Amino acid sequence: MMNLLVSGFDWDDGNRAKCQKHGVSIVEIEALFVRGPRIAPDPKHSVDENRLIAVTARYMHGKEIAAYEKAAYENDSPAPEKR
Repeated sequence: MMNLLVSGFDWDDGNRAKCQKHGVSIVEIEALFVRGPRIAPDPKHSVDENRLIAVTARYMHGKEIAAYEKAAYENDSPAPEKR
């Protein structure tokens, strides 16, 4: 994790549409950086530009809840016996 001084944002139409898809406004995202979230490099999402991921809390979408609960159940279940 690292600290970063943010001097501005570069929003394009694709960014805006993706934010709306996830139910998060541009204002909410920019406000996160004012409060100093924990951030880390995010090379998984771009090799052409420097990307960062902010570690924050938010409500989970239905598919995320289902995946989380499935993984939790699988991790709590005893391992099948090998024969």
